[in-house]
Amino acid sequence: MDLINKIKSLSESFHEDTIANRRHLHANPELSFEETETAAFVIATLDKLGVKYRTGIAGNGIEAIIEGKNPEKKVTALRADMDALPIKEESLKSYKSKNPGVMHACGHDVHTSSLMSTLRIINELKNDFEGTVKFIFQPGEEVFPGGASLMIKEGILKNPRPESIFGQHVMPLIPVGKVGFRKGMYMASADEIYVTVRGKGGHGALPEMCVDTVLIASHIIVALQQVVSRMAKPITPSVLTFGKVMAMGATNVIPSEVKIEGTFRTLDEKWRKEAHARMKKLASGLAESMGGYCDFNIQVGYPYLENQPELTERARQAAIQYLGEENVVDLDVWMGAEDFAYYSQKTSACFYRLGTRNEEKNIISPVHTSTFDIDEDALALGPGLMAWIALNELSA
Repeated sequence: MDLINKIKSLSESFHEDTIANRRHLHANPELSFEETETAAFVIATLDKLGVKYRTGIAGNGIEAIIEGKNPEKKVTALRADMDALPIKEESLKSYKSKNPGVMHACGHDVHTSSLMSTLRIINELKNDFEGTVKFIFQPGEEVFPGGASLMIKEGILKNPRPESIFGQHVMPLIPVGKVGFRKGMYMASADEIYVTVRGKGGHGALPEMCVDTVLIASHIIVALQQVVSRMAKPITPSVLTFGKVMAMGATNVIPSEVKIEGTFRTLDEKWRKEAHARMKKLASGLAESMGGYCDFNIQVGYPYLENQPELTERARQAAIQYLGEENVVDLDVWMGAEDFAYYSQKTSACFYRLGTRNEEKNIISPVHTSTFDIDEDALALGPGLMAWIALNELSA
């Protein structure tokens, strides 16, 4: 039996276990950097298999190593994130969250359970390949500074150093049975913006005696859209969104302070820095011209995510071999952000998407929503495909 068929057979034999693991993780979600029981669950599998590992990386992070023949020939890495979101789940499923207000609404339970089965597959085949596979079970993807950046600081990309790294993420816009790839720039950087507009509060009937912070804030919000619509190059995707405005006045009270919070995203690091400076200058100048002033703070977040073209093309061709060309789709640029981007800044990386949508089963909810779920048929595909991509890369 050739390698690809061995992988498919093993993935099928582990399918029920993959589902059971996913449901356990889904029912017991833990927030970012609190994934103690999740990590213990993964470690129990590693102990049972006798796979060597180290723990406590960036808190609850785990590194596992499986060596094939001639282990120093080539090293590749596979990553799954483990944390959940602060969302109250709306579901009648038997495996719904048992932790009130915490939910695996971004599919990290899928990523972790899938990688656990990928590890089992590769462990069964360690006499059939040359090289080494490093498995990264990562904490804290959902909150800044991101578990990826912390694991990198603690040496996750060393000893041994992987020449490449792959990440697999659920995609509820792609039908189950299909996967998606994109070469080059794929996901945006993500910065958080915090603005405080200050003026002189007072009676709403006497605006001439006040410095109207609400009016100033309104002008700032509208004017800052120029940064995206008039200052960015047309070929540079950018998004500026303000989702929170706090003006604690009343119908007849102008507050002395207004707070604004938002996000800025782009796929160009040079433009990113330039945009930061332009936003600060524009907002400060506008506030001052209207008699007030503002504090404009930017929390610089995750970088853009770039899929190394040659590596991604090899992974795409491996997926075509595994699934058939009709089940491999091309992805558009995605303005969401992912801390997997930190790995892509350090080594050749490929971040691809696993289809989880099934309209006939009404499994259509986006990630980060209270009704998100997946078609678990995706778990029959995910572990084996990742194993095949990894072992195919070791032989490239």
